[in-house]
Amino acid sequence: MADELALDLEELRHLQSIAKRPRIVSFISSEIRNLQKLSKETVSAPLSQIPTPISTAPKVSSDPALKYVTLGSFSWDQDNDKVKIYVSLEGAEHEKIETEFKPTSIDVKFHDVQGKNYRCAIAKLNKEIIPDKCKVVVKPTRVIITLFKASKGNWLDLQFKEDKLKPNLDKDRDPMAGIMDLMKNMYEEGDDEMKRTIAKAWTDARSGKTADPSKGYP
Repeated sequence: MADELALDLEELRHLQSIAKRPRIVSFISSEIRNLQKLSKETVSAPLSQIPTPISTAPKVSSDPALKYVTLGSFSWDQDNDKVKIYVSLEGAEHEKIETEFKPTSIDVKFHDVQGKNYRCAIAKLNKEIIPDKCKVVVKPTRVIITLFKASKGNWLDLQFKEDKLKPNLDKDRDPMAGIMDLMKNMYEEGDDEMKRTIAKAWTDARSGKTADPSKGYP
């Protein structure tokens, strides 16, 4: 009997250490107290009075439908070896943080922060990091996520961004398609004068006209 209670207590304490939701933690704590009381009574009671053991271990299941508030606004800085991300978040607790660091992405989840769950995720970093060395430090009003660079050097940005002005050099592709893509990107990124110039070039190309460089564009 005593051995069974000890095993039950050990399992409950393990569940308590991994539980995140307040209601579950409270329930497990209550059951631990009940078992501890029962264990003391078992030691002092005669064998004839020992009650039949009943399994009290609760079934704790993870909730895949948890909702998160995306933390899209944060600041960052860097040195030659690492990048630090500063997230303004008051009330976060280190034991309620779930992290997933990969060579080119991060996903940090903050559970039960003043009744809400928050998430800071970057799907594709500018360059690779060393997942095992990355860490999270909790401060009273903010959280600092430290990423260690796989190779030393300066990052132009935190997130990876494709160079829109770089033409596609696929040999099997129509060369004109690459030029048209480049002109489209220039149109999207350009000012009003650039857009007028490119729009006229498109119109002339569709109508079969050839622009006269000596006359320029209106």
